[in-house]
Amino acid sequence: QLQLVESGGGLVQPGGTLRLSCATSGFNFNYYIAGWFRQAPGKEREGVACISSKSHGSQTEYADSVKGRFSISRDNTKNMVYLQMNTLKPGDTASYFCATGYGNTCHLDSDFFGSWGQGTPVTVSS
Repeated sequence: QLQLVESGGGLVQPGGTLRLSCATSGFNFNYYIAGWFRQAPGKEREGVACISSKSHGSQTEYADSVKGRFSISRDNTKNMVYLQMNTLKPGDTASYFCATGYGNTCHLDSDFFGSWGQGTPVTVSS
């Protein structure tokens, strides 16, 4: 059974950092793309970052709003996905969801992701 479990969310001051983790299980992670999405209260879900499969060199894609501040990575030996978030802003406040989809090349489009975690909340506030 495919499972995704996020952790690492919390309250942080503007300018601070957080590292989100996503533990995956129940499938061959090497053949899947992975991504992070977020949804703020009253807003639509948006793609934050994604990373292609191991066979495609783990190429990454980022939303313009987080480029230069966030970094996605994957550890295929541990079946983990990470999102390093630096220089956090109040506008980054949202629930963050880990997602995976079978395939090689990632796109920041939820249609490419078939499995989702339960989410972890991130609040950026002073």
